Amino acid sequence: MQAELRIDSLPESPLDAASAFHRECVEKAHRVLGGDAESLVIVLPAAPSDHDDWRRAMARDLGRKYAPKRVNLLGGGEAGAVDAMLAYLGAAPGITGQYLALHD
Repeated sequence: MQAELRIDSLPESPLDAASAFHRECVEKAHRVLGGDAESLVIVLPAAPSDHDDWRRAMARDLGRKYAPKRVNLLGGGEAGAVDAMLAYLGAAPGITGQYLALHD
């Protein structure tokens, strides 16, 4: 089963966004991954490329911690792009620890 955690908003600054994510969202991810889910996709709002580093690090670190469960992060994209990537990841058991920035 692939679980989803959707984060609707984060601060504009990369440092503030990373801090807010750690403070408000990481515990939710731990709860989901500690349960029956085989994988987790965290869907984040769109952000400029200066957010990419902390998002990649989060995907990588959660993926390593919970292997063989899978963890990936998606950033941005319209609903159709997000849905298409969720379907793709649901059928791609070898992909984990990735941050995928989506475009409309």
